[in-house]
Amino acid sequence: MVRHVILWKLKEMPEAEKAAVKAGIKTGLEGLAGQIPGLLEVHVYTEALPSSANADLMLDTTFTDAEALKGYSTHPAHVAVANGKVRPYTAVRTCMDFNA
Repeated sequence: MVRHVILWKLKEMPEAEKAAVKAGIKTGLEGLAGQIPGLLEVHVYTEALPSSANADLMLDTTFTDAEALKGYSTHPAHVAVANGKVRPYTAVRTCMDFNA
């Protein structure tokens, strides 16, 4: 199995807007479950503890293998969520892929 973890810091915006953006990202990415071959689990965490100020939200996904992760990155459903709900609001993105 392969894990794909992303941390995002969002652009500066009012807190109410940030909450709506985080909810949209969570709904959009978690909604990919069952749509992409090889995607076993997808979780978006939007509520960090106060001790965690480096990121606003985290994506934690599990894939069957590296080929499934590669397919996910170009799958039209994922690209639509990334382009519509994530990238327009992201200031910083940090990613790590690893074998689990």
